[in-house]
Order: sequence, then structure tokens, then C-alpha cells
Amino acid sequence: MKFFIRLIRNTLGLIMVALDLLTRGRKLQRTPSEQELVNEQLGELSLYQFFACPFCIKTRRAIHKLNLPIEMRDASQGSPFRAELLENGGKVTVPCLRIEQQGKVEWMYESSDIIRYLEKRFA
Repeated sequence: MKFFIRLIRNTLGLIMVALDLLTRGRKLQRTPSEQELVNEQLGELSLYQFFACPFCIKTRRAIHKLNLPIEMRDASQGSPFRAELLENGGKVTVPCLRIEQQGKVEWMYESSDIIRYLEKRFA
């Protein structure tokens, strides 16, 4: 039974990923100097995610729209990033945005909160 549930879940996830890729909008356009400044700031951020998770797809879609090349870290079973997320973030819940500022690290869960944060900071 677990096998069939996993199969259905993965199939639906792949369909959602395909639909996302086919219907993505345009990226936010910036001047090269503005984009370079944004890219420097993105060094403080990384997104822990699962490839076919609907909330991760939603978050990646917003990241694409905002033209933010954030480091993506796969937190799936067996990944070293999964252990890192659990150890430092406290739970294996995705998406999770790791924000490092002035030597302090914040772990932001919830796709809507992550998107709101990124739009406020980079739009």
C-alpha cells in the first residue's frame, strides 16, 4: 500500500513540476549592476526543498519570477542537507529558507512567508 501511495504522490508531483515549467512567467528584469548587487545579497540565502513538493514548487516559481538565483538544497531522504536542516532548523519541513545576516542564522518555514519576505526584500 505504501508503494502505491508513494507512486501516486510522485506521479502527481512530476505532473505539477511539468506544469510549472510550461507555465512560468517572465523573470523580473534588472540592469546588470542591479542584478549583480542582488546576486551578492543572495549569498546569504539558501532554500531547502523537495523537488516535487507543491509548496516548494510555489516558492521556486516566485523565486524564478523575482529573478533570484538562490542556492537550492535538496532535503530528500539520504541527503546531507536533510540532516543539516533537522540539526540546525529543528525540523525537516520544506520549503525552508536559511537566512544568514551579520553572523546570525534564521530558518524561515512556510512558503507564503518566504515569498512575502523575498518580494519585500528584492522586488
